[in-house]
Formats: sequence, structure tokens, C-alpha cells
Amino acid sequence: MTENPQETPARAVTGMVDHVLALAATWTTWDGKPYEIDDRVYTPHKAIRRVADHLVDHLAEMEARLAGVDPRPDHWHASAITTEADLAPFTQEDLDEARSRLDRLARIWSARLDALTESELDDSPGEGWSFRELALHLKGSTYYADAVGDLS
Repeated sequence: MTENPQETPARAVTGMVDHVLALAATWTTWDGKPYEIDDRVYTPHKAIRRVADHLVDHLAEMEARLAGVDPRPDHWHASAITTEADLAPFTQEDLDEARSRLDRLARIWSARLDALTESELDDSPGEGWSFRELALHLKGSTYYADAVGDLS
């Protein structure tokens, strides 16, 4: 994935969340039928879960690396499983919760990334992708929402 020269790492993450929430706004009409994409199954709740988990997972990684400690490995099943909760109807209240959750996570990411210097973004401490690369990787989380799509 290539970076737009005008796009900051923070904007890559907040733009991804904006895209996901724009699609999620159409999901209250979901008919309950899961979408089979590639070798996985997606639903509105699963898409929101995966985006939130992805944001939390890499935020924990970045914060650990900045603190000079090894990041804890995650033990999530990710998109390999579809839970009973993933199959629930997606209501207006679920959309409200998703907006609050993802907006807060995007703001945390934005504040953290904007506080880093260009050097810290590109020559990030610890092992793994640079923090700029992490932000661009998170931008790809639109995949989960795109799997459900626009249901309007």
C-alpha cells in the first residue's frame, strides 16, 4: 500500500475509521445473512469487532515498544471465527456503540501518532514495522467493512 504524500499517519487511521463508520451507517438494514468473502464469513458486528481489535492490538504494540518492553502477543482468533454475537442483528444502538468505540480509538491513535517526530515514525523503537508503516497497515482494515459493503 503506498502512502499519499499529503496523508499523515494519523489521517490514514482516522480516514479508515471514517470509511468504516460511513458503511456501518447503512448496516441497520442488514438481513442477517453473512457475507462469504475469500475464505471467511463477515457480518456487520464481525467487521466492527475486527476493526476495533486491530486498532487495539497495534496500539498495544506501539505503546509497549515506546515504553521499551516487548509487546504481548495477541491470542485472538481474528476473522477465522464467527461468534454468536457476530450473527446478531445490527441495530441503531449497535451503530451508536460502534461510533463511540471506533471514534475514541481513532482519536487515541491520532494523538499518539501526531505526538511522534518524523524520526520516531520512521525509525521506531523495537522490532517490527515502523509506526508509519503500522498506520498504513491499519488503513487496510477497511477490508472488513468493505466485505459487508454499503447496504443502503
